[in-house]
Amino acid sequence: MPQRSPHIRSYVLRQGRTSNGQQRCLDELLPIYGIPYLAQPLDLENSFGRAATKILEIGFGMGETTAAIAESHPQNDYLAIEVHTPGVGCLLKQIETLGLKNIRIIQHDAVEVLRDMLADNVLDGVHIFFPDPWHKARHNKRRLIQSAFVAQLVKKIKPGGYIHVATDWQNYAEQVLEVLSSEKLLENTVADYAPRPAYRPLTKFEQRGLRLGHGVWDLVFKKR
Repeated sequence: MPQRSPHIRSYVLRQGRTSNGQQRCLDELLPIYGIPYLAQPLDLENSFGRAATKILEIGFGMGETTAAIAESHPQNDYLAIEVHTPGVGCLLKQIETLGLKNIRIIQHDAVEVLRDMLADNVLDGVHIFFPDPWHKARHNKRRLIQSAFVAQLVKKIKPGGYIHVATDWQNYAEQVLEVLSSEKLLENTVADYAPRPAYRPLTKFEQRGLRLGHGVWDLVFKKR
């Protein structure tokens, strides 16, 4: 069997502390709401137990935004990917507290999940909110939003589906705009940057940044 070439990872696994409450959720709830990474196609409808709009979220952090969006849109299903264990535990806690049924979690590298688990034309939308900007120039190659990644991602989206990226780094926003604009299967829903869609709640971090005069850029592209 041919060896796959390794890809540049867009994250570093931090040794963050997992609280007792997060660990309990990982032990008790991850077997229910988690989907283990397997190098084989995933049946999304079977995973959620229904046919519904399917949204992929890549890198959900501590999960507050994911939980808020899922709670506000119970008609949609959200497949949420994150590598950091405390964040997975935190989102599981919110799933329990809010009684959410429309989130499933894969704790694994998103590039490999896309490559190995998702069939083409199965997603209605993709959310990538505040990915690591890797702001030092020598680290820019580690940014998630690159042409090769977007080309793979677009294959998984249904025609008419969307990609929504939000970032608070202007330089990264400019790169994302260039990369998404150069993908022939995508078209911008506006000229350049979009107003924040109502479904994306403001995070506490974002609210603080806006008060300090920091910018936030949303980009929403649709698949032709």
